[in-house]
Order: sequence, then C-alpha cells, then structure tokens
Amino acid sequence: MPRSVNSVASRKRRKEILKLTRGYFLARKNVWTVAKNTWEKGLQYAYRDRKNKKRSFRALWIQRINAGVRPFGMSYSEFMGKLHKKEIALNRKVLADLALNNPAAFEAVVKAVQ
Repeated sequence: MPRSVNSVASRKRRKEILKLTRGYFLARKNVWTVAKNTWEKGLQYAYRDRKNKKRSFRALWIQRINAGVRPFGMSYSEFMGKLHKKEIALNRKVLADLALNNPAAFEAVVKAVQ
C-alpha cells in the first residue's frame, strides 16, 4: 500500500506562516525554513519586549516625576518616601501624567507631601 501524506494540510500550514512573513526582507518572506525561523524568533522578541515595554515606561514615569519635583527642592526618592509616609496612593503613571499635563494638580500633591 502506498504511503499516505496529508499534503493539503501541510501546504495550508506552510502558506499560513508564509502569509505572516509578508513584507520581510529577501528569503525571510518566501523560503519556508528561513521564514519559519524568522517568524518563530519574532514571537520570542514580541514576548520579551512586552515585558521590556513595562520596564521602559516605568523608567520614563520616574524621570518625569523627578523633573516635576526638582523645582520644589526635592528629589524623586525624597518625594516618593514622603508620599508613602503620608499614605497618598497615587501610582507613578498618574503622578507622571499630572506632572506633564496638569502642573497645578501636581503642585498640590507636592505641597500636601511637604
């Protein structure tokens, strides 16, 4: 009896991955093994960078808060320490947004902490 291979399913699987690699450079878009490796590596980068995105945004918020409290004669660490001591529950994202877009409200927070 001849060997049975499900070439329809195999071809469909390959076409789907080749469709996902459209727009890639050179063989990365149309050579099956290269495209598959590139696509898998891209998924790894995407997973890693979802974590790194959170890290880099936190760093940005800290820089903005630091820049916002410097005119009041405080450093970021002093400000955060006093904020926690006064039990004001505002996260870094909100504080950075206030410092950037609503300086009056941010000043009120700083005055409440001092």
